[in-house]
Amino acid sequence: MKVKDEKERDDRGRRKSTHHLEKHGHRHRKKQKSKSKDQEKSSEINGMHHRLSTKHPSSPSSEKLQKESKIMSSEKVESDSGNSGSGADDMDVDTKRSFEKSGQSLNGNNMATVKQHGKSGTEEYTRGHKEMTEETSKHKTTSKHRKDNVKKEKDTDKEVPKRGSETGHNNKAKDGSTGDKQHVNVTRPDHATSLTAVKGEELPICDGGQVHCATEVKKGEQSLKKAETIQSDSIKKKEKQDRERKRKSSGTEQDEDKANKKRKDDKKKKDEKEKKEVKKAEEEASKWKWWEEGKPTDGHKWRTLVHNGPLFPPEYEPLPSNVPFLYNGEPVKLSLATEEVASFYAKMLDHEYTTKESFQNNFFTDWKEVMTESERQVIKTLSKCDFSNIHKYFMEKAEEKKNMTKEEKQVLKDEANKLTEEYGYCLLDGHKEKIGNFRVEPPGLFRGRGEHPKMGKLKKRVQPEDIIINCSKDGKIPEPPAGHRWKKVQHDNTVTWLASWVENIHGNIKYIMLNPSSKLKGEKDWQKYETARKLKLRVDSIRREYQNSWTSREMKQRQRGVALYFIDKLALRAGNEKDDDTADTVGCCSLRVEHVKLHRHLDGQEYVVEFDFLGKDSIRYYNKVPVEKQVYKNLKRFMECKNPEDDLFDRISTSYLNKKLNEAMTGLTAKVFRTFNASTTLQDQLNKLTTDDMTVEEKILAYNRANRAVAILCNHQRAAPKTFEKSMQLLQEKIKKKKEEVAKAKKELKQAKEEQRAGPSKSSSKLVEKKEKAVKRLLEQLKKLLLQETDREENKVIALGTSKLNYLDPRITVA
Repeated sequence: MKVKDEKERDDRGRRKSTHHLEKHGHRHRKKQKSKSKDQEKSSEINGMHHRLSTKHPSSPSSEKLQKESKIMSSEKVESDSGNSGSGADDMDVDTKRSFEKSGQSLNGNNMATVKQHGKSGTEEYTRGHKEMTEETSKHKTTSKHRKDNVKKEKDTDKEVPKRGSETGHNNKAKDGSTGDKQHVNVTRPDHATSLTAVKGEELPICDGGQVHCATEVKKGEQSLKKAETIQSDSIKKKEKQDRERKRKSSGTEQDEDKANKKRKDDKKKKDEKEKKEVKKAEEEASKWKWWEEGKPTDGHKWRTLVHNGPLFPPEYEPLPSNVPFLYNGEPVKLSLATEEVASFYAKMLDHEYTTKESFQNNFFTDWKEVMTESERQVIKTLSKCDFSNIHKYFMEKAEEKKNMTKEEKQVLKDEANKLTEEYGYCLLDGHKEKIGNFRVEPPGLFRGRGEHPKMGKLKKRVQPEDIIINCSKDGKIPEPPAGHRWKKVQHDNTVTWLASWVENIHGNIKYIMLNPSSKLKGEKDWQKYETARKLKLRVDSIRREYQNSWTSREMKQRQRGVALYFIDKLALRAGNEKDDDTADTVGCCSLRVEHVKLHRHLDGQEYVVEFDFLGKDSIRYYNKVPVEKQVYKNLKRFMECKNPEDDLFDRISTSYLNKKLNEAMTGLTAKVFRTFNASTTLQDQLNKLTTDDMTVEEKILAYNRANRAVAILCNHQRAAPKTFEKSMQLLQEKIKKKKEEVAKAKKELKQAKEEQRAGPSKSSSKLVEKKEKAVKRLLEQLKKLLLQETDREENKVIALGTSKLNYLDPRITVA
């Protein structure tokens, strides 16, 4: 009976334990179902195992898997316990509690019941584990695209204690009690057990020793990692494709924007061109054809003259306080007038003028006159003055202006146009006429040309009180600047200037005149060219007269004949008497012995005269000219018993020469001779260089060559422009590129012709025709560029503008 009672108690305890385990598994499944999606994604294997348990909640394998931790706990109790005390420590907490509820104690008898329960749990674990392995292999492919945060998985793994050695270590009770220390991993939920298996923990081998859980799970983990890599590569590839599509889309949009902008710019340019053409047509239609009205006979130049007076330069702006002037290394505060003059010198520090002694002396003399008494006491020598800070400031200002945006430059241009519209035009006899130089010259340092003795002197600021205004009596008088008044207002219609003042360097009168295209200037030029045309009819008789005077008994007549010969043949200026404080420039009548050398034979020629002197604007005139034998003899006689600084033509003057010319023909002067020879040279050169079948570009080149011959005759020279080398380099690059285009077009034309010969067709003929036109167009463009290169190179040091404006009859150019 006692044995039977013990059996019944064991059965009841086992049933209660089994019931508790099933109840606990059911409660855990319920908890698993209620988990949020964020918690489900804590690791790959947890998510996979959760799907297995939730997707098949009624399957036997699922229930067995849920009991896995408890079965393993029972198995551990049997295998690890060496006595009842240590086995009690490793027992399931819930199982222990179920025994305590039933009023039983954990003694040797009921421990045997637990061991028996553990054996049946081991068999159940083997079957469950096999089913789990099969389910895992089935779901390998379905779990490829699940994302996982590996870091979270590692963190979760760290929180889960290892089984085996760690568990065994923790199972050793410090005080030998049975209930003081319990481990949660014994009753670990099924998803935690799965996580431990995935992490490669030491798991018990199933019965038969054929399946090792850790190995299988490692394979699953590798497959998942491989799937993750494939998925990551796929995502990266897709992102790259998206970026490429966006880039192409963006590129297309940019191209469209560029095309739209180009179309807008082209349209804008076209509209501006049309506006200019319309404006030009309107100007042509409204242009004053004053030459059709006839010349006034009363000597009056105009009937009405209305203008706004001259435009004055802006007032001086003081330097910033951080830009000091230094004297002997110490900063010196200058008065406003002294500082302004100092800034004139500072702006020219990098110019060769400031290295010349005469320039420095003249500047310092005039600068001291502007200084205050206290400033004169401090600043005594120019060599101790340091203008470098001021120079740097103005260079930075110039650089800022140079680097201005297109919009900022346009604003300045618009402002300048407004000023030009206000001050640059006048009403002459009711017609709008352009004024030539409507701006008063700003103050500064006089430079001069060549070795001018007055270089460096101060050009003072011109005030309204220095200016005389000339305008209509019944018209509106120009308003002077605020706080000022005009020196004088007059109404003289016998003169052509609008305003005048006396400059302080030479004491000469400066004028504001109308533009060369105006009526007043046009009438004056017309009269000049008409006189030159009359000279053509009388030039032969005048030449015979001065040639006869070469052999005159009177030395004065001989000198007059030789001087007229040089003016006629070499287009020399007559020359005027010069003061000592002016530049040493000479003309024909003021030539000195030192300016002329005689050569009986030179370079295969006889009776050669070598000229070397400074002409107008200190431009050197150097020429070797063969002359008539009688002229050579006369020059040799003129130079006898004279020093190099003596006058060559010491018996005549410019006024005497012009008086004799006026006796030969009314209105004839040495300048008319110069104009006549210039226009005649232009006409002769154009007859030689031009033909009727020339293109426009070829005609332009021919005209510039004819103009250049006139400029050489009149000694109109210039220094090579600073930008010449750069502009020529750009032009040569254009020529090189155009040659490459021509070569490519010719190659395409050759290929098109070969295709046409191989298979003649209408399309191939059109292609050949198209390529021929392209080659022809490119050759014309190349020819134009080559002509430009030649023209620029030939005109490098020749000034064409002066002769074109002042010496060439415009009717020849038009014809």
